[in-house]
Amino acid sequence: MKEQATPSTNSRKIKRSRYIRINFFFFLVFLLFVALIVRLGIVQIVQGEEFAKEVAKTDSDIASLPAPRGKMYDRYNRVVVDNVSVPAITYTVNKATKTSDKIKTAKKLAQYIQYDEAFLKKEVQDRDIKDYWLAAHPKEAEKLLTKKELKLEGKETYKLQVERVPSTKVEAIKSNLEQLELAYLYKRFSSGYQYEPQVVKSKNINGDEIASNLTDEEISAVSERLEELPGVDVITDWGRSYPYESLKSIFGGLTSPEQGILESREEYYLARGYSRNDRVGKSYLEYQYEEYLNPQKAKVEYVADKSGNIVSEQIIDEGQRGYDLKLSFDMELQMKVEDIIEEELRAAKKLGANYLMDRAFVVMMDPHNGDVLTMAGKLIDLETGEMNDYPFGAFTTQYEIGSTIKGATVLAGYQYGIPQGQSFYDAPILLKDTPPKKSYMNMGSTDDLRALKLSSNVYMFHVAMEIAGIHYVPNGPFPASDEDFQTLRNYFAQFGLGVPTEIDLPNESKGLVTEPDTVGKLLDIAIGQYDTYTPLQMAQYVSAIANGGFRVQPRVVTSIHEPIEENELGPIAKERTPKILNKINNTQSDFERVQKGFKLVTTTGTAKGKFKLDVAGKTGTSETLYYGPKKSAWGKETNNLNFVGYYPSEEPKIAFSVVVPWAGTEGYTVNKNIANRIVNAYADLQKKYVTTTEINEKDNQNEKEEG
Repeated sequence: MKEQATPSTNSRKIKRSRYIRINFFFFLVFLLFVALIVRLGIVQIVQGEEFAKEVAKTDSDIASLPAPRGKMYDRYNRVVVDNVSVPAITYTVNKATKTSDKIKTAKKLAQYIQYDEAFLKKEVQDRDIKDYWLAAHPKEAEKLLTKKELKLEGKETYKLQVERVPSTKVEAIKSNLEQLELAYLYKRFSSGYQYEPQVVKSKNINGDEIASNLTDEEISAVSERLEELPGVDVITDWGRSYPYESLKSIFGGLTSPEQGILESREEYYLARGYSRNDRVGKSYLEYQYEEYLNPQKAKVEYVADKSGNIVSEQIIDEGQRGYDLKLSFDMELQMKVEDIIEEELRAAKKLGANYLMDRAFVVMMDPHNGDVLTMAGKLIDLETGEMNDYPFGAFTTQYEIGSTIKGATVLAGYQYGIPQGQSFYDAPILLKDTPPKKSYMNMGSTDDLRALKLSSNVYMFHVAMEIAGIHYVPNGPFPASDEDFQTLRNYFAQFGLGVPTEIDLPNESKGLVTEPDTVGKLLDIAIGQYDTYTPLQMAQYVSAIANGGFRVQPRVVTSIHEPIEENELGPIAKERTPKILNKINNTQSDFERVQKGFKLVTTTGTAKGKFKLDVAGKTGTSETLYYGPKKSAWGKETNNLNFVGYYPSEEPKIAFSVVVPWAGTEGYTVNKNIANRIVNAYADLQKKYVTTTEINEKDNQNEKEEG
């Protein structure tokens, strides 16, 4: 008989089983802890450095900040275009920036800055408004698409959304100034790449009608609240300043941050590392020499974490000002010449000159190296009487130059084979069905010198007919051909008349050559009464006579210099040497003969008694029909009064042209008055410069001796 288990025996068995399970559980926990410790050890000791790098991993991006452009100096090293620091408000997008962030910041920023309504309406287009509306109303924007369309690629869906923005929404924003400001801000915020600061508003110191104008109050308000305006900053930008008021239009303008790079040269700029909102030269010297004036921008490195948040920023390149330009202009002479033009125009008006006379031009240049010392133009508003600067008209507008061309006509005759001293009988030329073509008086037998001195038209007519091979018979046939016109024009082109002067400025006109409606116009071309030329072409032409037959390229920039910190020119980076474009096909004796004729003009001829100094030159009165800004007077008969010359008559230092369109009858001497006074101004300044140089040299010598 088996022994039965007692309750106490069963209890011990249960306890033993429980202890075994508990011990197993603790052992298992122990093993897990050991495994965890081992794993942590491996992670910390073996892979710790690798994981630390991964956690700390960041991205860096380089952004560019504005730097000043190159300066410009005149021929005597006076600063004529300088830089001035300008505060600007910018916005920078980083990798973490969302569309909603831009909208939120724009709304806050709009509380502290304002824009002129006219400016906004000019700058904000319908497409800009649509972009803003879609960004500001994402839920409504999503409803513009069907479920099927929502599955399309982002670019395709956005294009559809833009097309479907209700016109009522666009018009509502247009009529609401606050909304229009937000649309503009959103446009500026979105106009560049990541980490590329976009100018939102800056000081307008150059009077640009397109640019906005940041006030001191706005700068203070924004500067105090930068922490609540993520992405917004107040930086130092650069603007242009002009110590002299003269020639600002020739120095050229810059685009505003709103305009950015020029669309017409977009590929050029982008290939050279420009940002789309970079300001660039948009006219004349700023445009022509953009590659030199453009600065090396300062560079800032932005370091962002994996989430795109910027953790640090550091300037890695301070940048550098653009190269400086040394110009050919004499700014003191320029200002004196401008005053002379204005005074003589107003004086002629008081004396009863043609009411249509509204402009005058002067170009003065070195006939040997092409340096343009002065390029002056004045333009009167016929309605208000206001006098405006118009220097670029000297090479962009053209006029009939009259008898000033006769030096070229005589030289063309010499080239053809007409001997020096040849005489023609000055009496009216009679062409069939044409009014008599004559000089202002019948001069009888006239040689080349007398023809220049007294400005014989008939002599020049005979030269033109000789070149064309036409035997003149009163009232007989005049078989001039198109080839004859071209032949005469080819002679003149040697002097730069009817062809570009090749000055280093954009938008130069080469004059106007018109198809003649009658063969008799060949004679008109020979006396400057048909084709038109620019005042600059006339200066180049008379320079060729002054220097003995070399057509020299006019130049405004003489050298390009490396920038230095001091307010002076640095080492030469590139020198623009004088360039002879062509040698005119005449002998030295031919030029001496014409030079003698030009001297007779100012001593005993049509400009007798008009010059105080030793000037040689040629007067020119051209009959023309008015074609200026007052359209109601188009077709009215009037005269252009001109003069070309050089000083002194022997070994000339300057050559110049004076053009006064639509001045009236030759009885007015505004052209000769201007010519006389500008030469006197030049001579007076040369004396002053010599005296100043001598004083400086003595001072330097004394300092050396004292040292």
